[in-house]
Amino acid sequence: METVSENKCFGGTQGVYSHKSAATGCDMTFGLFLPEEAENGPVPILWYLSGLTCTHENAMTKAGAQAWCAEQGIAIVFPDTSPRGEGVANDNAYDLGQGAGFYVDATQEPWAPHFKMWSYIADELPALLGENFAIDLDRQAITGHSMGGHGALTLAMGLPGRFKSVSAFAPISNPSASDWGRKQLGAYLGGDTSTWAKHDATVMMRETGFKGPILIDTGTDDQFLDLLKPEALANAVNERRQQATLRLQPGYDHSYYFVSTFIEEHVAFHADALYND
Repeated sequence: METVSENKCFGGTQGVYSHKSAATGCDMTFGLFLPEEAENGPVPILWYLSGLTCTHENAMTKAGAQAWCAEQGIAIVFPDTSPRGEGVANDNAYDLGQGAGFYVDATQEPWAPHFKMWSYIADELPALLGENFAIDLDRQAITGHSMGGHGALTLAMGLPGRFKSVSAFAPISNPSASDWGRKQLGAYLGGDTSTWAKHDATVMMRETGFKGPILIDTGTDDQFLDLLKPEALANAVNERRQQATLRLQPGYDHSYYFVSTFIEEHVAFHADALYND
């Protein structure tokens, strides 16, 4: 693992690191904020999964999460959204290929050799963090924005017992029924839609749910609201009688202005679960 940069930040350290990934078969970069408490022993960790076109850097510099994580004494990790580099498949469209990994393990060509983002987030990166940093892997929570909200919800429900809590900002909630989903799941996983089920939060909510608290915020002026389909997930939550807080925030759009407005509440929500579970 290579240290790209480390900066003092709210009493802790904001680092950027790169490493050769066995899961994706290429170099991967991630950001990690460690609060001051990590100097004295392992701290809980919050995962932040970013959306389409993003790298590790977008949320790290725009969400404003570090101040609130420092206040709560928890780490936050910002993984990249896809494999990258020479020899990694790509597409001219912004919503497929590099920057658009959708947090799945691709089975179809040309994506299968590198697009293993589920395995990277679920297995490889947690192990790397636990080996190299003062991280308590028994206390994990997860959040994300847009495509990353989709990833946060599906990973939380797909890995029972891993995460104490899950939240999302404007998640793609029902990708198998949306143009933000059918295109990508079909490309990465093939035409057998039964293989898409574990990557659709609405389907997973009906089938498995989540043992823990859920918080989801979506803006009423989100320009992608029809693609996100928050009503489908809300209906599944109601059908399952799942513990969840689903909020529509008046006037907010899909931007990081929206995320940064509510990130304090999300961090506090996760800190409560991480320390009091």
